[in-house]
Amino acid sequence: MSETLNTEQPEQQAAATAEPEASPEHPWERLAPEPDQLLRLYPQPFDRATGVRPLRFAQFSRIERHSQKESLLRLSVELPGQSLKKDMNRLDLWVDHQQKEVRFEPMQIDPPNRGLGRFLLAQAIAWAQQRWSHYSVQSGDLPFRNLLSEDARLRRDHALREQGFELTYPDEGQLRAVYSAARVGALSPEWNEEKVQPLDELDCAAMLEQADNQLRDQEAVIRKQEERITWLKREDSGLRFTVTCLVAFAVFQAGLLIWIATR
Repeated sequence: MSETLNTEQPEQQAAATAEPEASPEHPWERLAPEPDQLLRLYPQPFDRATGVRPLRFAQFSRIERHSQKESLLRLSVELPGQSLKKDMNRLDLWVDHQQKEVRFEPMQIDPPNRGLGRFLLAQAIAWAQQRWSHYSVQSGDLPFRNLLSEDARLRRDHALREQGFELTYPDEGQLRAVYSAARVGALSPEWNEEKVQPLDELDCAAMLEQADNQLRDQEAVIRKQEERITWLKREDSGLRFTVTCLVAFAVFQAGLLIWIATR
């Protein structure tokens, strides 16, 4: 009995050692951003790669958490009628206070080429620069598999460089890019305001009021046009009756003249 126990115990210990323990989920991992502002996506010219880019509105959400060890800023953008994965249109910025380092999580944006990626990066950079401008920036990989075309890669690289990141390609095929920056203070909190504009409640109210006034003006114009069309229809009916009477009278006169001439 004791020999059996002695032989089974090392096996159980080996099995326990071989099985890696699952890392516990971070308590902030499932935090959902809270609605913060409305975004106006200005209409842009037709793009061969991304198609039509009309005027659209989106909801910008954010949430932040802090502890002595780390901080988190989570930003997201949601458009009406859009159903995406939870990691799409979301940017996480983690701050490690022990290492004095910030980390940008890679993000995927839909719709592309509307300025949303730069806007999210600018918001995160401005937030980090308020407290930790001297912190370093952790470098990261940008795989090519998340991109749809070479044009998409060029747009992504341009956006990152405009925000102050440095990009390097370790391989000749440019299948993997590495982004980096010396300090948070070296990054740029600017974005293309001709593509994305945050709106507050007063801006939204003013837009609704303007749209309502324009709708009333259009209704007045349409009503006047309808009244004019009705008047023209009445005039047309009167003219048709007059023409019919004149034709009938002319035919009667012609017949009368023929009768007189043949008598």
